[in-house]
Amino acid sequence: MDPQAAREMAAAYMDAAKFIGAGLAAIGMGAAAIGVGTIFGNFLTGALRNPSAADGQFGRAFIGAALAEGLGIFAFLVAILLLFVK
Repeated sequence: MDPQAAREMAAAYMDAAKFIGAGLAAIGMGAAAIGVGTIFGNFLTGALRNPSAADGQFGRAFIGAALAEGLGIFAFLVAILLLFVK
């Protein structure tokens, strides 16, 4: 195999690895969406069981959702970086 063909093959493997890595990093965005849904689903369950305690837990639900969304945005950033960094 000549050196030019070997370089082209290596470049193709690197591109494939970038796409696979970005796809795996993008799974974190779906996990963040599942996390936010779980947080608010459990909040609503607790609020329906004990409505008087719902006001005290509302802020904590938003803090948890913000942290989960932050991790989703971080996963998106990693996926974009993997795609566009040479």
